[in-house]
Amino acid sequence: MKIVNNCEGEYGKYIMQELKLPPFHATPKARADAEARGQKPVHWMDNNNMPGSIQINSSWYFTEDREYQLGPTALSKWQPHVHDVDEIVCFYGSDPDNRFELNAEIEMVIGDEHHILTKSSMIYLPAGVYHSRPLINRIDKPVFHFSLVLGSDYSFTAADGSTFEEEDR
Repeated sequence: MKIVNNCEGEYGKYIMQELKLPPFHATPKARADAEARGQKPVHWMDNNNMPGSIQINSSWYFTEDREYQLGPTALSKWQPHVHDVDEIVCFYGSDPDNRFELNAEIEMVIGDEHHILTKSSMIYLPAGVYHSRPLINRIDKPVFHFSLVLGSDYSFTAADGSTFEEEDR
């Protein structure tokens, strides 16, 4: 068995160690929007930058984004949407001594329910279930977030009927 470092070797092509945002999320405006809502992306993997993979992304959240998402210029950023494949959304607090404490309050709409999360959480969203983006109401310590959309690319249909297809952007 060979010992290789990081992305070297035959299978190193399957290891992602840098941020490779899709074009829509890599624009200066999209990057500024993420920073404005206190989000620092870590990784984004999908079929475009890792052929054959599902879509997964991860970020750290550092500040509340309620005013950003619901404010007068929000343009329905918090509008519920639905995917045609299952999704898993996760939030983890950053205190290893209290791993189940989120040290934040995150609100998500799932179906017709508003869920207030204060504990580290994994959320399974079956295909066809309307849900919102996370709304960060309060944050005392950084929160690590990742989500998996069990398809090869990120796409959704918003409650108003508009669609988002990453490859169309």
